Amino acid sequence: MSALLDFEKPIAELEGKVKELRHLATGSELDLQEEISKLESRAAKLLSQTYAKLNAWQKALVARHPDRPHFKDYVASLVENWTPLAGDRAFADDSAIQGGIGRLRGRSVVLIGHERGHDTESRVKHNFGMARPEGYRKAIRLMRLAERFGLPVVTLVDTPGAYPGVDAEARGQAEAIARSIETGLDLQVPFVSVIVGEGGSGGAIALAAADRVLMLEHSIYSVITPEGCAAILWRAADQASEAAQALKLTAQDLLELRLIDAVVEEPLGGAHRGRATTIGRVGDAIEQHLAELDGVAGADLRRNRREKFIRMGQAAEA
Repeated sequence: MSALLDFEKPIAELEGKVKELRHLATGSELDLQEEISKLESRAAKLLSQTYAKLNAWQKALVARHPDRPHFKDYVASLVENWTPLAGDRAFADDSAIQGGIGRLRGRSVVLIGHERGHDTESRVKHNFGMARPEGYRKAIRLMRLAERFGLPVVTLVDTPGAYPGVDAEARGQAEAIARSIETGLDLQVPFVSVIVGEGGSGGAIALAAADRVLMLEHSIYSVITPEGCAAILWRAADQASEAAQALKLTAQDLLELRLIDAVVEEPLGGAHRGRATTIGRVGDAIEQHLAELDGVAGADLRRNRREKFIRMGQAAEA
């Protein structure tokens, strides 16, 4: 059973009762189908009502759900002939950022993304998706490789932020992130980025300075985590819910502010309840937006991308 979020408990109770009745009905003469159907209908209605009115903090919890699809899940389902590429050719390989070349829906692409891991061992290995400078320098290397061979770049963003450790800062964390953003803005090949979970701070935008930035319906994208914001403003992390609301970090908020280009609908109940459906919809969205960028000259892609981000700054100032 997947991890249970607090606001999902009433739904889980109804679903649990359905399972109990099904178990009782198995191998017995009891006809419980009518009662089971009623409970299933109530559970489905409650699920729909709950997810239709999630607040910003609840969406943050859904975005962080451990059972949401991660980078490796998307690769396994969407990419053929996957060839992983490792290392920044300067210091080391960073496991928090994965990348390589493959065929996505028949199109050769360079795919880069954060990997958070799915259990304790893999989460530690991938540092919970928090990259060090060598991770961003690897991303830069792969983006330039894509440009050299005329391949589109696709990135999947899912990180609470760049790793804040002393060792990362000593190796130039800020410079590496800035260079990664600069490289994204400078590319002369199509670039599509999808926020598939949590898009935290510069660690996220380092992989999202793209022609098209998409977000899954219940993902978040923000300059700081709600907990970090609450700790700074109110010196109380327990006010994270208020901070989440103020940060305007949901996909719906960001689409309204024109900071992203499209929202990809998740299955009812979130990506963790329909992993295969979610992955398929993300694949469809990437395919659609890459097709729309076909035929655009490299210089035009670069200019349009830069102007897009400049307009965001102008709107913020206004």
